[in-house]
Amino acid sequence: MKLLITGGCGFIGSAVVRLAVAEGHEVVNLDALTYAACEENVASVAAHPAYTFEHADIRDRAALDRIFAAHGPDAVMHLAAESHVDRSIDGPGAFVDTNVTGTFTLLQAARAWWEGQGRPASFRFHHISTDEVFGSLGPEDPPFTEASPYDPRSPYSASKAGSDHLVRAWGHTFGLPVVLSNCSNNYGPYQFPEKLLPLFINNIKHLKPLPVYGKGINVRDWLYVEDHARAIDDILHRGRVGETYNIGGHNEYRNIDLIRLLCQLMDKKLDRPAGTSEQLITYVTDRAGHDMRYAIDATKLRDELGWMPSLKFEEGLARTIDWYLENDAWLESVTSGAYQAYYDRMYN
Repeated sequence: MKLLITGGCGFIGSAVVRLAVAEGHEVVNLDALTYAACEENVASVAAHPAYTFEHADIRDRAALDRIFAAHGPDAVMHLAAESHVDRSIDGPGAFVDTNVTGTFTLLQAARAWWEGQGRPASFRFHHISTDEVFGSLGPEDPPFTEASPYDPRSPYSASKAGSDHLVRAWGHTFGLPVVLSNCSNNYGPYQFPEKLLPLFINNIKHLKPLPVYGKGINVRDWLYVEDHARAIDDILHRGRVGETYNIGGHNEYRNIDLIRLLCQLMDKKLDRPAGTSEQLITYVTDRAGHDMRYAIDATKLRDELGWMPSLKFEEGLARTIDWYLENDAWLESVTSGAYQAYYDRMYN
């Protein structure tokens, strides 16, 4: 298949690109190369004859029309998005612009191309979203299912909920063959270090404070990014049109428990005395509107497509730590300049 993957230089998108090329697909990577994107994330496939890069913005309809006409994709894998909750609180306009308006523009371009090709039934528009659209769970609540009502609490999750609704509407009203997936917190290689794990790995390495929101009791479900990419690939091939699939890692951790585990592993990796990293934990004012708990029920994905996470969390976390410690140049390159100014503003 020929796949148009948006946001393919980002964290999750690059994992999808690398897997798709390895699986024998032709890949067109469309990315605007904003702050969290990095071409080095796809360096391992950049010279592959099945890979093409298009530097474009999903809000640019003329560029999208040109790309659809030039490449004629069999499917769109839509991952391009503003994705960090803290940044959405600091500047919500960019999230509405990219996640809502950008998705609308991409849907219109995909629909126009698809209709121009005679509306092939084999075409797919796969929209990749988040569990945050479902809101927050209590300690004893069952995990989110595909039938859970939407209850977004942050500008980020509200913008993603809006994009989800647009995709479903284009499927229902115009017949565009759409499929959606909502995932839990991803972790793994190439994640931009504004997110918890790479941020804290980097801070521990440099003996910098570990800023923990509130009391650190918020709970998240953690999904290794390569397992997520594999789930997306399964949905592409065998998911049912018009359906939504939840993708979860079956790894719920309180933030503070995860951070303490990370500190223990980092002390061992860095050959430091036990407890060194945990002394860096610093409690800071809680995030505005901080959701208490997310958890995903991925039963539908397991039962219909046979997908299950391949890694236990401790194994995936160890792999993740090793990758960041072995890729100093990548980490240093993405934490310079504007990133440091953002970090100082948010955490100092």
